[in-house]
Amino acid sequence: MKLSKKGEYALRALIDLGIAAEVGRPLVQVSELAAKELIPIKFLEQIMQLLKEEGFIESQRGKFGGYRLARPANKITIGGIVRLIDGPLAPIGCVSHTAYEKCSCPDETHCGLRMLMLDVRNAIAGILDRYTLADVVEVTLRKMRRDNVPLPFSDAPAARRSATRSADRPDLKPVEGLLSNLLSDYSI
Repeated sequence: MKLSKKGEYALRALIDLGIAAEVGRPLVQVSELAAKELIPIKFLEQIMQLLKEEGFIESQRGKFGGYRLARPANKITIGGIVRLIDGPLAPIGCVSHTAYEKCSCPDETHCGLRMLMLDVRNAIAGILDRYTLADVVEVTLRKMRRDNVPLPFSDAPAARRSATRSADRPDLKPVEGLLSNLLSDYSI
């Protein structure tokens, strides 16, 4: 499974809408999301339309309109979004739970590759289905507050500065992922 740009942008937009809700911002315009995340606006509009059709977000028209989450963030699993945008999580069709395809090997039951890929699929699904949008938003906000980063979509004047992105990769340690931020006893 490789997350497509469409899947990445959908998740980033949903995380932003979750953050906006947490800081008290009821609606966010698509142009703000596109500018903050450096996403082509037309592509983001298509993604937002799909998310709206599937009931993940809702929109309000007008001069002060925009988008907001249609469901509580703790009811939106990351796995559900990835499947919606990018399809099954399984690396090969014969281990998919949502889009099974018969294996091309002669003995599917005893196929070593299938068994290995089933473990890969289960590991991916286990993580993506365990965590909700609320979990990701919580960790993101906690880390931003810890590092004194202005919160996006906040009314605080410091938070209104324009989004800039470093060309360098952020210095992430192996244990700085979502799991390590949610579980204090997590280690690799």
